[in-house]
Amino acid sequence: MLKTLKELALLNATRSVIKISSKEVAKLIGQSLQTAARKLKELEDKGLIERIIAKDGQYIVITDKGLQVLYKEYLDYKKIFEREDFIVIRGKVFSGLGEGRYYVSLDGYKRQFIDKLGFEPYPGTLNIRIPKEELYFRRRLNCENGILISGFSTGDRTFGDVKAFKCKINGINGAVVIPQRTHYPLNVLEIIAPVKLRDALNLKDGDIVEVEVYL
Repeated sequence: MLKTLKELALLNATRSVIKISSKEVAKLIGQSLQTAARKLKELEDKGLIERIIAKDGQYIVITDKGLQVLYKEYLDYKKIFEREDFIVIRGKVFSGLGEGRYYVSLDGYKRQFIDKLGFEPYPGTLNIRIPKEELYFRRRLNCENGILISGFSTGDRTFGDVKAFKCKINGINGAVVIPQRTHYPLNVLEIIAPVKLRDALNLKDGDIVEVEVYL
């Protein structure tokens, strides 16, 4: 019933009387003619629409009551999508190969971390391995813009762009860093922070952590 009301609203029936047949309504909602006619009758009986059936066709307008129903639905969706300012990713702590310490310490990156993220990172990263059931949220980060940490050259070597997202792990502010190089593993999350997270949070390999990542 709500879908039918929404389709009528999309045809501007909240602002003007529209002329529409039950057959056209059936096509809009992907239902049979009989189902469409029944839903229109239900909307009319509930006072959500006013309907006049004349010789030349069917005329419909959404009432104030119908508009209130739509507005409540809008507010519900608004609540859902306004919570999208952060996502939570869970995973297990594991030891990396030590590459994070090298890259985080590079002046070309470090200056941008301070300027764009608001802190000087501890020289190293906390590595988290993400299980399969959490990969949807990791993939979300690939679709978001994030904060660009631009690549640079040192004369003999070029370092690529890094995408960063501010985050919080057990109350400590930090940032997820995602190197924009090819084949970077999807099931790994690297986190930098102004402190050594392993010590500050008393973490060891295998511990499960939750990371709030701000989009």
